[in-house]
Amino acid sequence: MATTQPGVRTLTPAQADASRQARRQSASHFWGQFALYAFAILTAIAFSIPFFWTVSSSLKTAAEIRQVPPTFWPEEVRWLNYSDVFRLAPFARFIWNTVIITALAMVGQILSSAAVAFGFSRFRFPGREALFFLLLSTMMLPWQVTIVPQFLLFRYLNWINTFLPLIVPSYFGGGAFFIFLLRQFFMTIPRDLDEAAKLDGASSFRVFWNIILPLSGAALATVAIFSFLQHWNEFIGPLIFLNTEDKYTLSIGLRYFIDNPFESDEPREAILMAASLIVALPSLILFFMAQKYFVRGIATTGLKG
Repeated sequence: MATTQPGVRTLTPAQADASRQARRQSASHFWGQFALYAFAILTAIAFSIPFFWTVSSSLKTAAEIRQVPPTFWPEEVRWLNYSDVFRLAPFARFIWNTVIITALAMVGQILSSAAVAFGFSRFRFPGREALFFLLLSTMMLPWQVTIVPQFLLFRYLNWINTFLPLIVPSYFGGGAFFIFLLRQFFMTIPRDLDEAAKLDGASSFRVFWNIILPLSGAALATVAIFSFLQHWNEFIGPLIFLNTEDKYTLSIGLRYFIDNPFESDEPREAILMAASLIVALPSLILFFMAQKYFVRGIATTGLKG
């Protein structure tokens, strides 16, 4: 006959089985989380290697960057490569041109896409769904189909070699993707707010400007990030519409270090890497600063459609 010591609790067979099952589940959960985090860390390291290599190469000398086998970190750190970017090319002018185009185009894209999305989400008119479907269908058109008619139109308007072809189209709708993104977000905002505002005498513009936009900060931040990246890194548009060096943007300016001959002792590849990092730095800063709004805007879009 089994005896138990005083104060010691004896588990029934069912309780013992439940305890063992709980321990197995806990161990399985732990190893599952461990494998997930290990995979995430290894993937992050793999994707970080090209960026690390760019940083390392931007600080190397001409001899070391061509050294075989290559070194992962320069033996002699050459910070002058970054100052040479501005010495060997009008890089400050390229930055200023890109800032002007990106800022004006981004503002136009946000405002125009928000206005169109407001019309599709709040107004009821004949053919609304057909027009919205037609709008979405334009996303399937490759840019090669429209670039030639655009060039002929802008040449007729004498806009070639100006910033206008890169800015003005952003004020006419802002793009089907941004309209779709904002329209889906606007539909999650209750219509009761619109009706209450209209009872107080607010016009549709007042509803749009004072109610819808302030409540759509996360979605507008998402559009702003995508728009900034699109115009900051755009290459084809500036390559086609800009002809003179004083109008070049950063994407075209990077080719300056490939096409233009330098002195034989200049580390051209290292300077190109340094220039690439300067171009990428604003995008990295913007993403990390606005990451919270970006994730929130993507997560809350389309919850109600």
